[in-house]
Amino acid sequence: MTATRFPQFSLFAGMLAFAGLPLYIHAPKFFADKYGLSLSLLGGALLAVRALDFIQDPALGWVADKLRGWQAPAAVIAALTMAIGMVALFAVPAVIAPIWWFVLCLAVLFTAYSFLSILFYAQGVATATRNGTGGHVTLAAWREGGALLGICLAAVLPTLLQGFGISEPLSYFAFIFAALAMLAAAAMYFDWTGVESEPTPVFDALRDRGIRRLMVLGVLNAAPVAVSSTLFLFFVGDRLGSDEAAGPLLLFFFLAAAASVPVWAKLSERIGMKQTLLWGMALSIAAFGWAVLIGEGDIFVFAIICVLSGAALGADMTFLPALFARRIEVINMPPGLGFGLWNFCAKLSLALAAATVLPALDGFGFETGQQNTDQALWGLTLLYAGLPCLLKIGAFAFLARTDLGDPT
Repeated sequence: MTATRFPQFSLFAGMLAFAGLPLYIHAPKFFADKYGLSLSLLGGALLAVRALDFIQDPALGWVADKLRGWQAPAAVIAALTMAIGMVALFAVPAVIAPIWWFVLCLAVLFTAYSFLSILFYAQGVATATRNGTGGHVTLAAWREGGALLGICLAAVLPTLLQGFGISEPLSYFAFIFAALAMLAAAAMYFDWTGVESEPTPVFDALRDRGIRRLMVLGVLNAAPVAVSSTLFLFFVGDRLGSDEAAGPLLLFFFLAAAASVPVWAKLSERIGMKQTLLWGMALSIAAFGWAVLIGEGDIFVFAIICVLSGAALGADMTFLPALFARRIEVINMPPGLGFGLWNFCAKLSLALAAATVLPALDGFGFETGQQNTDQALWGLTLLYAGLPCLLKIGAFAFLARTDLGDPT
């Protein structure tokens, strides 16, 4: 396979990213506003769903490795499942108690989403390997660039739909996603070649110190994004006082991330992936620290913060998966298992965020859709910006002290 076929990977990555944004950002606030569910209840439900999600990832990775010649039909079935789940979540009124409908829809969506992500990243290992030296970074740039463009579209689409007078934009969003999922599945159908590898027990894989280090780094580095993505809509709507600014701000954030990818890739050629990641983390820390200081009406300042933090995200999205893919190749780990473990790290961060930040926000006395006290708004600021800043500092310190090139 040659680089001329990488656009299929961009489209498929864009579809997955298009799905991820509403699941991680819009769904909790949508159910809180529509059904009046408490943040603590939603936080508990998210914890349960995300706990299931990250626990099953190694098993899904094992299944992906066992599929051999059946990857293509399996991908189509998973994409169709995601399409149905998204429509059920946002476009179909709850047919059972809203909190259980929330849990059921998310469980279906997260399972299909995780399986497709593992299958997709595992295929990326085989494709990059066949493209020789630099294949992992080249494919990562195409893949993550497509993902970021998908996120940009997902970020702005609800606002655009609302601008056309559509009262429930997420319902239309769900149907648009369903069409995109089928298109992406068709575009990738003949690119699923699989990887020939011997099954490796998960505990044998974890004996590799390089894999363990990268997994710890993955958890630490994903935690700030997990926290801030959970609280983004609340911060923009209640702290900055501008619900309608959420779409454009998300667009600035992800456009900056997409635009930064080739810049980070070029920098990594001069100073290496580790040093480039450290620069990206430092930029993220500065952005989160600045966000602590802003308040109501500071939309322009927050737009600048979104651009800076988005640029920092571009480094994370490009190099961490590439480093992990390179390590998988070095130790000859089955890529399905490898990216099942990698997804486990990201999902663990999301589960911990769900378990802590929404109940903590409830504890500060914050109420969605209501006039909140200064204490509640300050609590929202500390959780949205202060906590991620501290978590990112921890990730920076860990990476600075970690030798990612150590083969043992």
